[in-house]
Amino acid sequence: MTIRLRFFASLRERLGRSEAELSLPAGATVDALWSVLCAAYPQLAELRGAISFAVNHEYVDRDHRLSDNDEVALIPPVSGGMDVRDRLPSD
Repeated sequence: MTIRLRFFASLRERLGRSEAELSLPAGATVDALWSVLCAAYPQLAELRGAISFAVNHEYVDRDHRLSDNDEVALIPPVSGGMDVRDRLPSD
């Protein structure tokens, strides 16, 4: 089966791309997908516990079974900007 991948934020920067396609065996899980990606891109392995996955725009767990033509978004932790309170003058 063919899976469409979308990489966001720091993942996009690490991989130098925002999208890819990957062939996986029928019934593969998100965790199997992650293992294949880490084998191809070893620099991803350190992010194992930090990545969130969305399949067809819905967040899923790693044991979610994929289907042909699924779109999987890999979303790294997002760090926010400055808290507005940090920019306000103090009294």
